[in-house]
Amino acid sequence: MTTQPPPSLHPTAIVDPLAQIGPGCVIGPWCLIGPDVVLHEGVKLHSHVVLDGQTTLASGVEVYPFVTIGMAPQDLKYRNEPTRCEIGERTVIREHVTIHRGTAQGHGLTRVGAHCLIMCNAHVAHDCEIGDGVIIVNNVVMGGHVEIGDGARIMGAAALHQFVRIGRGALVGGVCGVEADVIPYGSVLGNRARLVGLHWIWLKRQGVPAEEIQAMRRAFRHLYPRCSDGRYVLEDRLAEVRRDFADHPRVMEIVAFMEAPSRRGLVRGAHLSSGAVETEGA
Repeated sequence: MTTQPPPSLHPTAIVDPLAQIGPGCVIGPWCLIGPDVVLHEGVKLHSHVVLDGQTTLASGVEVYPFVTIGMAPQDLKYRNEPTRCEIGERTVIREHVTIHRGTAQGHGLTRVGAHCLIMCNAHVAHDCEIGDGVIIVNNVVMGGHVEIGDGARIMGAAALHQFVRIGRGALVGGVCGVEADVIPYGSVLGNRARLVGLHWIWLKRQGVPAEEIQAMRRAFRHLYPRCSDGRYVLEDRLAEVRRDFADHPRVMEIVAFMEAPSRRGLVRGAHLSSGAVETEGA
């Protein structure tokens, strides 16, 4: 096992003596670290990073200049309760990102998972829960209490309404306003998000077998028919898919997500009349 060297602190960094700084950490110029911050081994702060509140960065996290993590939430109900913020291991946070700690009215925790990439100028609001391996592209903004599943991709300048759920492996297109939940592996596009298919590229890159992808395609077309006269209600379609695709775990994951309680409802499917077509995604 390789032993990490002692932490390296630039002379201009201001680190509270009560902060816990692990071995191998590198704290660059003009960083400001509060008393309740915990940095595990190998964390790298490039410069001008502000860490506040009860904030924990797991091992190997890399933070670029002008990022703030764990600052008080933009919520008028917040009364300086001791809420938390956590960043998972090996996550990379690029310039000018803001990540706020949780609220007492929410989970009391804002969490970003492991091996994520959060690009420039993105905002992660209070009480958000971001899974592992998520990519959030430049200028993405999200309201409080947003949930994003593992492996999801949120493209540039997308806006996620508070309490929205984004399922595992889903794709949100660029400059897309998302006001309702996106199913696992779903792909949404448009000024107001509409479901145009599944995130086929991601599924293929994950090594999902072709026969499984074909089953998912059939199930999706059953759940979201191109044309509907309104009499064949969603509950009936869910029941049939649950019966006919019971041996396909990813299809069952989609069904369970759609049946789970939701504050925002589900993003609607796009129909041929709107000019939408199924897309491979990104």
